[in-house]
Amino acid sequence: MEERTSEEPGSCEVTDGDYDVWQWDTREDCEVRQILDRVADKWSLLVIALLERRTLRFTELKRKIDGVSQRMLAQTLRHLERDGLVSRTVHATVPPRVDYALTPLGATLHETIRTLVTWTESHQGEIVAARNTYDRRVVAEKAEAERAAAERDAIARAI
Repeated sequence: MEERTSEEPGSCEVTDGDYDVWQWDTREDCEVRQILDRVADKWSLLVIALLERRTLRFTELKRKIDGVSQRMLAQTLRHLERDGLVSRTVHATVPPRVDYALTPLGATLHETIRTLVTWTESHQGEIVAARNTYDRRVVAEKAEAERAAAERDAIARAI
């Protein structure tokens, strides 16, 4: 076993007192990275947000999530169900009816997502201003680089 690693497969815990804040990002067997990749994608976030209020059928989710394909929604729901965030209930009707709902674990994740959305709403003006500043700087740098290149070309032609 690797020195300073946990006995449990997929664990990110370091067994001594040193904690590397980036270890979840660098260890391939760490499930934190996999879970973050799963729950932070745009379709998962939208599904979790929609299921926060009530149980929905697949077709209702598809209709409410603009741009998601049927295949991507099915895959997202399967992953969320596998992770214990969404429950799937099949009703024995013709045609079969399938309902999706947040599990208690999924509801706790929704609380975190709501905090992130609140932060985004509170700081969107600052983010837009930062983007505008960045874009102006990039345009100015590009214009300066083009001016310098044209000047070099003119000097090269004169020689």
